[in-house]
Amino acid sequence: MSKAQLDKKPVIEDFKTHASDTGSAEVQIALLTQRVVHLTEHLRTHRKDFHSRRGLIAMTSRRRKLLDYVKAHDLDKYKELLVRLKLRR
Repeated sequence: MSKAQLDKKPVIEDFKTHASDTGSAEVQIALLTQRVVHLTEHLRTHRKDFHSRRGLIAMTSRRRKLLDYVKAHDLDKYKELLVRLKLRR
């Protein structure tokens, strides 16, 4: 994401679990969701950008694994994340 940097600070502030939290699973999922949405919009206009499409698939896979982790450890937090991020499943 060289040219259009996404603003991470508001996302981290919204999803952090304690004062100095920057890397919990919830924050990582929220940041990945923000990047996925941004890249999806890019791919709507640049349909043949297969390198970015591959990156998008990798990001969604990483997000799915993190969501599975949260689901296994705290089901309530998992359900809350799905609602707050407006994700299906």
